[in-house]
Amino acid sequence: MKHKLNLWAFGLTAALTLLTPGRLAAADEEPTIAKDSLQITAFTFNVYRKNFDVWSWVPRMEFRVNGPIASGSQLYVEYTVPGAGAVKFDCKTGEVLKDRWWSTDCGGRDIPEEKGTTYTGPVSFSINMRNELAGGKMTLFTGKMKVSKTHSNEHGPKFANHFVYFVDQDWNLPIGYIFLTPASVDEWKRPIFNASFWVRGDELNFEPHLFYQGKEVGKIYYGSDAVGKPGCDPVVQTSTTQFVDETLAPQKARWARVNCSFYNIVGWDKAEKKSPFPGQKGAAHVMAENPGEYEFKVLWKNHLARSIKFTVAADGKFDNGIASSNKLGSDRAIYPVQIIGDQDGRWDRAAWKTDAFFGNPLKGFTAIP
Repeated sequence: MKHKLNLWAFGLTAALTLLTPGRLAAADEEPTIAKDSLQITAFTFNVYRKNFDVWSWVPRMEFRVNGPIASGSQLYVEYTVPGAGAVKFDCKTGEVLKDRWWSTDCGGRDIPEEKGTTYTGPVSFSINMRNELAGGKMTLFTGKMKVSKTHSNEHGPKFANHFVYFVDQDWNLPIGYIFLTPASVDEWKRPIFNASFWVRGDELNFEPHLFYQGKEVGKIYYGSDAVGKPGCDPVVQTSTTQFVDETLAPQKARWARVNCSFYNIVGWDKAEKKSPFPGQKGAAHVMAENPGEYEFKVLWKNHLARSIKFTVAADGKFDNGIASSNKLGSDRAIYPVQIIGDQDGRWDRAAWKTDAFFGNPLKGFTAIP
């Protein structure tokens, strides 16, 4: 239950918060969706057409819109269930300037229960914006969500149709993200290196490492203690909204995007130079001063589980063109992830070819077998 409450709290916070100015990858005059921000959950109702012996679902969405968003604009989603027609619902919307963004969370409980469906399979949807003051509307994103179901954790004939629904996220696993974030003090004068990847299952117990030309970097010691150690945290959690029979649902039908931050590894260093502490061994690794081949590795539950290889240019940047050519809408670079071991359980290794970004597969991207 704690996992589900955390997910709900994350969505509520996102809906109410206007984020700080971003370093957007595109400078469009019209609003765009940051594709890597779009997350869709199948919200399970414990009723279907007033029958509590059958469960149904509606979508819940989280996404970020890159500005500008003009005054009077309203975001809304429209989806079509085969044989049942279209459903529309509004998303909380705010006015933002160009080069800023708005994050929102909508659907789920805000959709009436009578709109619930028992259908599973591909569902087409679009994210749109209307402005009744200006008298216009536009479509920002179109895609398809792949909805599946598994049985709840209840047993007995009475619960035969208590199915819990989920949106399949296997396409995410081969796609990794490399990016920089501003440091807490020096901000973009000394940005911190980050790597993100997806897992299927429990998002616990990660230990990240970064290698440059085969040697691990970013190690600093004060006496015998390691300082500035990197850490990993789940930043996106897509789980079911009801408990499932874990013997029937591979990895509990749960996916998560994990972000790892390396505080001793920076893209470049234009901040005021600081003297090391007496007794300090090692120093921050500056990528701009060490261009070339890098490899990110992570241990998951004490076993090697992920590897991302990437190249850093002389300016400390690493965009390989995939994110920009596919209009990702954020400042992250996309690299293929090598999935190592079997901790993710059974998953569809070909899903990225057709299902990536909800039916918008990446051009120029090839997953690692």
